[in-house]
Amino acid sequence: MNELFDMKCKVLRYLLLLLIVSIGANAQTTDSVVETIQVKGLIIMKGKDANGKRIFKVYSDTAYAREKLKKNLQTRWFVVDLGFNNYMDRSDYTGAVALAYYAPNGVSDVYNKSFTYSAAGLNTLAPRGGSAPLTPSEFKLITGKSINVNIWLFQQRLNIYKHKLNLIYALGVEMNNYRFARNISYVPGYPTQIIRDNVNFSKNKLFAEYLSVPLMLNFNSNPVRPSRAFKMGMGVMGGYLVKARTKQISRERGKEKKVDDFNLNKWKLSLTGDVGYGPLKLYGNFALTPLHDYGLEQYPFSIGIRFNSF
Repeated sequence: MNELFDMKCKVLRYLLLLLIVSIGANAQTTDSVVETIQVKGLIIMKGKDANGKRIFKVYSDTAYAREKLKKNLQTRWFVVDLGFNNYMDRSDYTGAVALAYYAPNGVSDVYNKSFTYSAAGLNTLAPRGGSAPLTPSEFKLITGKSINVNIWLFQQRLNIYKHKLNLIYALGVEMNNYRFARNISYVPGYPTQIIRDNVNFSKNKLFAEYLSVPLMLNFNSNPVRPSRAFKMGMGVMGGYLVKARTKQISRERGKEKKVDDFNLNKWKLSLTGDVGYGPLKLYGNFALTPLHDYGLEQYPFSIGIRFNSF
């Protein structure tokens, strides 16, 4: 009887041992199926469900974010903006038309040339005869092709209060393309003149590049979870003209490029701002200084999407 009891105990022990080994093997198999990848503040878990279908789960690593927040000064490299340009035109076209009508040759010795934003200044930059006066439509842009690209070599964020209120500044280049809808041409020289051309251009644009420094006050609603944070910034931006050129393509002349400053303003002062949620951010810039040094009183603005920003 005792021998039978001992045998039953041994069998139960073997069965219990097999069960433990089986559970351990299953746990090991499950662990081997799940793969964890961490990319800075993101944790990506890759595995399979009960049906063998692949699944992915993404989590924010709050520990990583909190560790980053120990630094009051943080840096991002190569922030990129991509958007569109246009401008508000406040030029004195009515005065320029009247001046052109009463001056036999548009701008004569009687009507001295002017380098202001007056009617005389507009006729100095873009002289027209009384029979074909100057109109705002001559400087109309093709908005969808007037591209704005900004490349910020670095962007830094300085903590002011609990990482919710910050100071953001950067250094980079603004590249503005103004694609004209009409057949106008910039004639380099001093003074620069803008004329009506006698050919049809398939492409006609002015390019202006500035070395710029923006300075913004920034609000971040959730510093620990940037992917779930509302962000907003507003400030000013100063820029200096480093390059300007025109590019025209026509059947008659082929491809033509002219490099000059075209009497564009050397210095540019703008209001700048951005707003976003998580990784998505929109930006906007509005110039407080006119595009040209005299004559045309046009205030450029740009809007678009910002990538890799705080």
